[in-house]
Amino acid sequence: MLVLLYCLIFGFSAQDGGESSSLSGTISEKCVECANAVFRAGWDAAEKAERAESFEYPLRKAAHFSEYACMGILVYILWSQWMRRGWRLYLLTVLWVFFSAAGDEFHQFFVPGRSASFRDVLIDTCGGAFGMLFCIAAGALLRRLGRRRNR
Repeated sequence: MLVLLYCLIFGFSAQDGGESSSLSGTISEKCVECANAVFRAGWDAAEKAERAESFEYPLRKAAHFSEYACMGILVYILWSQWMRRGWRLYLLTVLWVFFSAAGDEFHQFFVPGRSASFRDVLIDTCGGAFGMLFCIAAGALLRRLGRRRNR
């Protein structure tokens, strides 16, 4: 799963600036269309275009966060097979995600129409840390439920 995620991330990063903008623009337009229908807002074409444009940047950052949250989950699960829970496992997971994000941004530096952004590295790392924290919380909840069931 982790290898597939790396392939997905690399594929998105390999898109040139036009392809990447087109994809995120299309998705933000679909989200605005959906919101318009669900909330029966009655936005005209100009309002929809304006909302889609303003929604595109947060959508891109949410995509970064989500991809790397998945990575944080997968890396944490992988390394927890060989390491005990504790600060070393947590640090290894966050550093793994950080260096993966930095490598991804370095790759984007060489793609036409794209640039490297330390802000994206930080967003990605926060996403990975969130994924890891999700695993830690889910594990604690499952252990607690298991103890209650055994009583």
